[in-house]
Amino acid sequence: MKPDTTYSDLGIYEAFASDLALCLRLPRKRNAHERFSSFGRVGCRVGVLASINCVAGGNGGGAVPRRRVSRRVTSRMRFRFKDGSICEETTVFSQQGTFRLVSDHVLQKGPTFKRPMDIEIDAASGQVKVRYTDDGKQKVLTERVDLPHDVANGILFTLLKNIQRHASSTMVSYVAATPKPRIVHLEILPQGQEPFSIGSYSHKAIHYVVKVKIGGVEGWVAHVLGKQPPDTQTWILGDDAPAFVRSDGPLYGDGPIWRMELATPAAWPASTAAVRSQK
Repeated sequence: MKPDTTYSDLGIYEAFASDLALCLRLPRKRNAHERFSSFGRVGCRVGVLASINCVAGGNGGGAVPRRRVSRRVTSRMRFRFKDGSICEETTVFSQQGTFRLVSDHVLQKGPTFKRPMDIEIDAASGQVKVRYTDDGKQKVLTERVDLPHDVANGILFTLLKNIQRHASSTMVSYVAATPKPRIVHLEILPQGQEPFSIGSYSHKAIHYVVKVKIGGVEGWVAHVLGKQPPDTQTWILGDDAPAFVRSDGPLYGDGPIWRMELATPAAWPASTAAVRSQK
């Protein structure tokens, strides 16, 4: 699955936290199929990390900053597109025993997005507010939704790093705004390990396919009309300290496939390289 266009300018992904990353393995019973109650358990606690990522597809992306703390984590992600469009997501979640969404705020605006939207989710109250543009008019839709405990908005990659590898499939919930908010399910299917390299070092990543499951009549209609959301392909470093490697999927329901992955090392000016070599 390859994006239609070339890579954008590189952006920087950075994170800060009050403590170092800790990897904790929790004993549990083995089940072939998992729900959030076990899958959402904290295995690797979110702590300090820093990496450089880039985005391919559409008009390209930009900076992806995130801020993390120990028990309650605030994650901020931002993509800046070459046409001036912006996609921002700010997620707050807790990681005391299990990962639980606290709030999620997504802002998508600019010509890259067919329908600019501003989506706010408050997990405690179940309130979902969607601001969107329809035929040039600004509209606001506010609803209270019975949110399950396994809502994965904004924390899917974090959950994937904690998935139990022996599970043949895992299901979590997701709030989709179309623009009316509704609950759909994400089925996560492991596809085995695939090799990749960083420089001269070889690694193996676990490949996961994430399928959107729309229930009821609407799901059947979407299938018949060919409007079923595409799968998202994600690769996670299969190590004692799992890490995100790559993802191919849409940023919104009917959007194009974009690739997000680790960027190549930064290029240093010749003068800087000469100074460093003299030390």
